Amino acid sequence: MKLKILDQGLLTTVQDLGRNKFQQFGVSGSGVMDEMAARIANVLIGNKENDAVLELTIIGPTIQFEHGCVIAVCGADLSATIDHQPIPLWRPIYVKEGAILRFGRPIQGCRVYLAVAGGIDVPIVMNSRSTYSRGRFGGYKGRPLQRGDVIKCSPHYSSMTNKLHSYFKRRINASSYMTVNWTIPFFFSSYVNNHHEINFIKGPQFAQFTKEAVAKFESASYTVSPNSDRMGYRMQGPALQLAAPQDLLSEAVPKGTIQVPEDGQPIVLMSDRQTIGGYPKIGYVATISMPSLAQVMPGEKLTFKRISIETAQNELIKREREFLLLKTSLALKIRGLSYAKN
Repeated sequence: MKLKILDQGLLTTVQDLGRNKFQQFGVSGSGVMDEMAARIANVLIGNKENDAVLELTIIGPTIQFEHGCVIAVCGADLSATIDHQPIPLWRPIYVKEGAILRFGRPIQGCRVYLAVAGGIDVPIVMNSRSTYSRGRFGGYKGRPLQRGDVIKCSPHYSSMTNKLHSYFKRRINASSYMTVNWTIPFFFSSYVNNHHEINFIKGPQFAQFTKEAVAKFESASYTVSPNSDRMGYRMQGPALQLAAPQDLLSEAVPKGTIQVPEDGQPIVLMSDRQTIGGYPKIGYVATISMPSLAQVMPGEKLTFKRISIETAQNELIKREREFLLLKTSLALKIRGLSYAKN
């Protein structure tokens, strides 16, 4: 199965869940910005959660399917169509050979994940298929996709994917695509529409900021700067000041680290972050809020809400339990398609 890129869009890259266990060697983790949307897109069509997908940012690409296949489009609403017919998000979709997927005006959110049956098939570099554009490795030739690229997909399908293929091919009519009449529960996708309050936990230098700075950070609105990218989200808002100058040793910085450089404007480190940093860290975005943050468009406003480590852990455990139930539910739904009447 192959995808032909007719237009590359603003920024389209191959990503999976990240290049883990190499930060100690100075290698960025990379990976998808919105893990929830990417994971759901994959499990909707019977893929593994970590299978490579296409991450599309703000202005989507135009893609032609050279063979019929099952896909899922999850995340932001960028007015997706197949052969100019609107398609639903958060569902498995069968696309006919030769059909063309296009994206239009952004309606909500800024990142879409396109999962294709079998997963995007690019070489594995340091245990990941993710693109790290700054390092020029991973993904497709170490760069964002360009017009004329032809992307291969794995021919190895799971039993769930085979069931979907069989179900759709028995029923597809003259239309360019076909989908099912069910989707995921709304609360799994609602974060794309409600992403303006970002939970964080205290960082190692939290107590070294002035009380006024902490109060501003927890109450004021910050605007995501147009200079934000996959490496970091730069915030524009009230400047944060330390109570006294600090000389800090550089240390490891995970995804979601909130650094405050000398100008006092916070920077949230994202998927393509550096591996160490020496700026004061007022906090870390809670893992539960990272998908929401990834969907904030440059120019939009957000607020930061402090929560305890225990609350952050409990919320993450709750979400993962719900996700496990979702996977089980989807497996049962797809299995049930085998017994549906022709």
